[in-house]
Amino acid sequence: MRRPTDEAQRWIWHPFTQMREWERETPILIAHGSGATLTDTEGRVYLDGVSSLWVNLHGHRHPKIDRALVRQIGKIAHSTLLGLSHPAAVTLARRLLQLAPSGLARVFYSDNGSTAVEVAVKMAFGFWRHRGRPKKRKFITFADAYHGDTLGSVSLGGIELFHAFYQPLLFETLRVPAPTCYRCPIALTYPGCKMACLDAVEQTMRRHHREIAGLVIEPLIQAAAGMWVAPPGYLARIRALCSQYDILMIADEVATGFGRTGTMFACAQEAVTPDLMAVAKGLTGGYLPLAATFATQAIYDAFLGEYAEWKTFFHGHSYTGNPLGCVAALASLDIFEEERVLAKLQAKVALLRQLLAPWKRWRYVGDIRQIGLMVGIELVAEKKNKTPYPLAMDVGRAVCRAARSRGVLLRPLGNVIVLMPPLCISMAQIRHLVAVVGQSIQATVRRCAGPTKSF
Repeated sequence: MRRPTDEAQRWIWHPFTQMREWERETPILIAHGSGATLTDTEGRVYLDGVSSLWVNLHGHRHPKIDRALVRQIGKIAHSTLLGLSHPAAVTLARRLLQLAPSGLARVFYSDNGSTAVEVAVKMAFGFWRHRGRPKKRKFITFADAYHGDTLGSVSLGGIELFHAFYQPLLFETLRVPAPTCYRCPIALTYPGCKMACLDAVEQTMRRHHREIAGLVIEPLIQAAAGMWVAPPGYLARIRALCSQYDILMIADEVATGFGRTGTMFACAQEAVTPDLMAVAKGLTGGYLPLAATFATQAIYDAFLGEYAEWKTFFHGHSYTGNPLGCVAALASLDIFEEERVLAKLQAKVALLRQLLAPWKRWRYVGDIRQIGLMVGIELVAEKKNKTPYPLAMDVGRAVCRAARSRGVLLRPLGNVIVLMPPLCISMAQIRHLVAVVGQSIQATVRRCAGPTKSF
């Protein structure tokens, strides 16, 4: 009789996973969840250090979301949004816009972060065509950007390891440097640099603004690139430049939305209203796939017309605005209010920063980047020159395997160890998370560098 672990290796092709290696390992099958912990089929309990890939907010099996889904199942599981609607979709759209940056006026539902970004790109493209300016069709994107894995969102991305393979299938964008201060692309140091990396953005706009439809940015932090945190004021400057050169600003808040950065949306920290904003991941509290793209009224109005004018936004998905996803999202928003999640978050953010601060002196910790409960710890082979470990050494995954043996589940980004626990994590669990990750880094680096190397 086959064990479940054998079956998992026999039938499933896992995302972002080298299956030859995975087939050699003993897989973990998650059977249960509670709060910030997960339990596998063997009864082992783990702290969910990355929120089940950045989606879980209030913990697994939160009773409020569970009850909301059971109630909705008793009504209907799905009904199309093509020409119809349902109460949960209407209520959720209203509440999301009440929380979103002022000036965003319409919600278009989709299924995941990639599609939410692609919706924004297609809206921006269509907006200028309907406004009689069809030459505005290009997009400014950032080095090391990540906006998803469908071909349109991959075209916007800039992570060579993920995206270069598909280059023949992609559309061209205008790539500009990202504000990666630890590894500054123009070899300057913040704050003395006065954000000189913005000069390249403005130069691109000045030369090409007549053909640029939009700029796509991950506000405050480029997550998948390695948790690169932008300097204060950078996002507001980008907003000002987009307005100056008549370019639509598209904010990809798929990873940053719903409290991850300490505020409901990252854009709020610099009082920025984008023209289009994509959200997903934490939208349903980590329960179901649901995404949304917010648009200004002006963009919405550009698509209005008589049927025969063909201004309709011809885009949609079978499960767009799924009622189960919508009620889960509404329950999640209720939890934010009733449990004062954002207010309580500040002490957790401060504790995490305090506990990680001594690691900056460690010989093999090059940089610690944090905003809210989003953390990237970059490990380096040599600190003074910021020499990275060769990716072939697999240091990041080795640290995560060591953490897993100690009861913490993580997933790295190359040599960057990512911490992104659920917002519900307790102070004691934060201490445990940091302790385990610290032990795992030290144990791994000693194996890589030899016992004579100290921290």
